Amino acid sequence: MDDLPALAGEEHFCPLCRVNYQRTTIARAVETITAIPGAARAAVAEIPEAARAVRPSAGEWSVVEYVCHLRDVYASYTIRLYRARTEDRPAVEPMLNNLRATRFRYIDWNVEAALDELDATAAGFREEIARVREDEWERTVTRLPHEVRTARWLVRQAMHEGTHHLHDIERTGSVIRAASG
Repeated sequence: MDDLPALAGEEHFCPLCRVNYQRTTIARAVETITAIPGAARAAVAEIPEAARAVRPSAGEWSVVEYVCHLRDVYASYTIRLYRARTEDRPAVEPMLNNLRATRFRYIDWNVEAALDELDATAAGFREEIARVREDEWERTVTRLPHEVRTARWLVRQAMHEGTHHLHDIERTGSVIRAASG
């Protein structure tokens, strides 16, 4: 597990997305998460179908791979949040993003089907958020022993993943369109 990227902290600020965890309320995070599937669908619609599975360069994901990853984020974070709510400081599994993308051949997925699944997993995550009681937001999970994160962080992190990867989808589409036109 030495090659896992470190999790962002509870006070994370992303200069690219301008997401500030400390200033993000749960209500604002839910609003953003609600908009992510539609925004991803709109961004994908701007990219020619033949270009959606093109990687802009080695080591970068294609549009369809980003969409599959976002689907996985909301599925994984639903389970993580459920476990934070119902277990005492559970150790959660790493997502192993690149392994999933490779082993499950995300580049070969139908992007429309992945977008439909993103709709479903984001809705399921929002349903799980709605089940969290006010006194449960400080409950914690760990991924590695030194990575203790709150239920509140799980929601903020999932929102950030959506925001950040939406930028990645838009940027990847722009790069692919520029290279082909």
